[in-house]
Amino acid sequence: MFRGFKEFLLRGNIVDLAVAVVIGTAFTAVVSRFTEAIINPMIAATGGGTELGLGFYLRDGVESTFVNIGDFLNAAITFVITAAVVYFFVVLPMKRLNTLRDRGQEPEPEGVPEDVALLREIRDALQSPR
Repeated sequence: MFRGFKEFLLRGNIVDLAVAVVIGTAFTAVVSRFTEAIINPMIAATGGGTELGLGFYLRDGVESTFVNIGDFLNAAITFVITAAVVYFFVVLPMKRLNTLRDRGQEPEPEGVPEDVALLREIRDALQSPR
C-alpha cells in the first residue's frame, strides 16, 4: 500500500505539478501586490477620492453596507493579468515545443475504420463462389 503511494509521489509529473503550484502561488502574490499598489489607487481615484474607493452604500452611514466595486475590479484585473501571463509564458511555449517535437515524427498510419472493414467482408463474401 505504501509502496504504491511512494511511486505515485515520486513520479516526475507530480513533482513538476508541485513546483508549478508553488511558482503560481508566488506569481499570484506578485500580481496581487501590483494591482493593490498601482491599479487599485487609480480605481479609487475614479470613485471620487474617498478612502473606501469606488462603490456605494446600501444604507447611508452604515459602513458594513458599502458595496466595494473597486475591490471587485481589482480581483478581475488580477485574474486577467495572471491568466495572460500563464497563457503567454507557459501555454504558448509548451504548444510550440510540442509542435517542434512532433514535427520530426511520422504520423502513425490509421487503421481501417470498422464500417469499411465490415463492408469489405460483405463484398468478399458476395464475390466468393459458394
